[in-house]
Amino acid sequence: MATAPIEPPQRLVSSLSGDPESPVRQWLTALPTLVQQQLAAWELTLERVHAPGGRSSLLAFVRQQDGTPAALKFPVPGRVSAHEGAALEVWDGWGAVRLLRSDEKSGALLLERLQGGVSLRSLPEAKAVLEAAGTVRRLWVEPAAGHPFETLAGRTEEAVEGLRTAGALPRAAGPLVEQALELRRGLPAGSGEQFLLHGAFRQGKVLAGARAPWLAVGPSPVVGERAYDLAALVLDRFEDLLAGSGAAAAARRRVAKLADSLEVDRDRLRDWTLYRAVDTGVREAAVGDRQRGEALLEFAAWL
Repeated sequence: MATAPIEPPQRLVSSLSGDPESPVRQWLTALPTLVQQQLAAWELTLERVHAPGGRSSLLAFVRQQDGTPAALKFPVPGRVSAHEGAALEVWDGWGAVRLLRSDEKSGALLLERLQGGVSLRSLPEAKAVLEAAGTVRRLWVEPAAGHPFETLAGRTEEAVEGLRTAGALPRAAGPLVEQALELRRGLPAGSGEQFLLHGAFRQGKVLAGARAPWLAVGPSPVVGERAYDLAALVLDRFEDLLAGSGAAAAARRRVAKLADSLEVDRDRLRDWTLYRAVDTGVREAAVGDRQRGEALLEFAAWL
């Protein structure tokens, strides 16, 4: 059992540096105590808190009572992280990290230990895309009746207001924003697919493991069509395309190649990619990363 003080990583603290009276800030203040309580309840020994870590969770490397390594995760409370454990239970280690235990009250998840420093981003681009496609394909399963996951229509509805009020963007972005809004109105209803999706899939969310070469982590589960998940993979490492010649043609080839390899409709993948590029670009610009935001909008224009 750990006795040393537990400090949340600075990256997590910085990302939650809003209103000190907000529930999330209160959770952050209580986090060291929550971790200690969970270590005691599950008879875990703390090795170290993962740093720099992420902006949406605390991850601690621990040992179980029998000495087996594991990872203890505390996602930031909220709707997006609410059903991460439920999705991992559905997958049961197939293509994703295995959930060992969960605690509904604290939100804690005990996960199998993966190699946190080795993701698909460590591979050459072509190999990384191939492995990512093979991994995400395993996650696309039909959810059971009465499942707790939100729908794609519900999730994308939240982005509409942000797109409509994107006043800080260049005037030239206006037509792209309007096109993204039009796509959002039609896309969710235009497919009958109802698969459980990772929801936040990208190469950095696929880590090396011992039980399987590559396993997905950190889902933000949602139910809908596969092209939504795959669109994020099209956008992954898009900066590499920006830096090369013939970037626009290369972007369209990436859409076609991924669509064909996973038997997804090319046009719908292109449309979801355009929507997600504009949505992400607008949000990036809104939080201060204007350069990246404008680059994403440029990518969307190529499609």
